[in-house]
Amino acid sequence: MPIAVVTDSTAYLPEGYAAQYAVRTVPLHVSVNGAAAIDEPDFGPGDLASAFDRKHRVTTAGATPQELAKAYQEALDGGADGVVAVHLSRQLSGTWDAARLAAREVDPERVRVVDSRSTAMGLGFSVLAAAEAAKSGAELAGVAGTAALTAERTTTLFSVQTLEYLRRGGRIGTAAAVLGTALAIKPLLHVHDGRIDALEKVRTTTRAMARLLEISLGAVGSGSAAVAVHHLAAPERAEQLAGRIRGELGNCVDCVVSEVGAVIGAHIGPGAVGVVVLPNGWRSDA
Repeated sequence: MPIAVVTDSTAYLPEGYAAQYAVRTVPLHVSVNGAAAIDEPDFGPGDLASAFDRKHRVTTAGATPQELAKAYQEALDGGADGVVAVHLSRQLSGTWDAARLAAREVDPERVRVVDSRSTAMGLGFSVLAAAEAAKSGAELAGVAGTAALTAERTTTLFSVQTLEYLRRGGRIGTAAAVLGTALAIKPLLHVHDGRIDALEKVRTTTRAMARLLEISLGAVGSGSAAVAVHHLAAPERAEQLAGRIRGELGNCVDCVVSEVGAVIGAHIGPGAVGVVVLPNGWRSDA
């Protein structure tokens, strides 16, 4: 593959896709009670649930410039003509800034950094579209452009059981979190311009799932789509939502279900369910 694609562990690509498309993944990090940081793949959703049960403090950290530079350099040393690095939103993590530093260190002419302005499969779809373009022979600018355009087309929605985890991580204001908890609101949120913003206020999980379905179907439009349903410790609700999406859209939708890892999970909390929609999909033959 003449152009290599690199991402970070919050893309949560479906199993086997990274290997199939030769995507290199740099891990982000998790720390429990201030202990030494652990790479995300080595600290899964089950470990996160155990830490929550024990009331431990879970914090997250982005990839360092050194870690990212190593991945970019290895790709170039492995024969790639260039590298397109697609990472989670700069508004949610310092990873993008670290990636820019790493790109300047390695080779600013051959390493392009793209802000997906999202995370999970909001990031993952951009990564896969870039990898597909690279596989088809696109040059550096074309692969980076594909990633950026795909990011603009995605819609990322999610519902949480409580705003407390987002408050702890500084991803939502304290006043909004306290008010939401006091009113027993199950808020619908979305990633807008790279930030997490409130979308709607609903009072029950059932209503939140219904609205996720309605808004997701609207985002698909009249054509085909790629859809990812994410969750943390809520597999039944996620499968039910995915089943309803498939039922409504039939063969025109490619829908996968996956549990998010600890880095994103630490900020959304148990019971969260999300949907990422990419109209017309990410494959070149879609």
